[in-house]
Amino acid sequence: MKATWNGAVLAQSEDTVVVEGNHYFPVDSLNKELFVESPTHSNCPWKGIASYYSVSVDGKTNADAAWYYPEPKEAAKQIKGHVAFWKGVKVS
Repeated sequence: MKATWNGAVLAQSEDTVVVEGNHYFPVDSLNKELFVESPTHSNCPWKGIASYYSVSVDGKTNADAAWYYPEPKEAAKQIKGHVAFWKGVKVS
């Protein structure tokens, strides 16, 4: 699987975890220089508190385009150390 945005590969892995139709990529598969921590957080009743990254490619920023669960609840423990995408990021 590959996550791309604005012509750049954000992440690529053959070992994603699919939850609710989203591919969660291992954190070590990220092109880390394209990611910036975001202050945004959200809460999922069964996964826990999500944190976000914005991605920046060629001077363009996609705010909060990636999310992850630093300490997922037990029901979602398989996505610890993984990142998922939305907001126009193509996953294929």
